[in-house]
This record gives sequence, C-alpha cells and structure tokens, in this order.
Amino acid sequence: MTTVCVRAWVHGTVQGVGFRYSTQRQAKELGVKGYAKNLDDGSVEVLACGEEKEVKALISWLKEGGPRSANVEKVLEEPHKPREMPDRFTTG
Repeated sequence: MTTVCVRAWVHGTVQGVGFRYSTQRQAKELGVKGYAKNLDDGSVEVLACGEEKEVKALISWLKEGGPRSANVEKVLEEPHKPREMPDRFTTG
C-alpha cells in the first residue's frame, strides 16, 4: 500500500456553505487524513493524504461539486510531501 498526499485548491462558492465540514465527513468515510481550510481569496485549500485510491476518490468528490449548497468552478491540484503526516482530518 502506498500513501500519497495531494494538495488541492477549490474555487467557486465554497465558503459559508458547509464545504469544509462536508469535505471532512467525506474524508473520514474514505479514511483520508489532512485538512480543509478557508483561504482569504474565497477558495478552500484541501490536503488529502492516504491510500491512492481513496485520495483520488476524495479529489473526484471535490471536482463533482462537494455538498449541494456549493458551486465548484474549478479544482487545482498538485502532489504534496508534507513535513509531517497528518493523523486525522481537520477543518481550519
């Protein structure tokens, strides 16, 4: 089993609509660790670490629009090597 990390930036109507908490719930269901946090530009940054299949599933969920109240316009992503592996999924 290979652990991977991906950092993604989700743009659109993703703040004030429960996006971070829905992402946390989805990540926990998949066994993915990391975080979702609001950024000053109105986007949400997501760090997803776990088995490749589960991380890809979370990124796909983000691209599909996340929760119903959100309107995702685009998701940018890149591989990431954190200094320390997260031990859970948090919101910030």
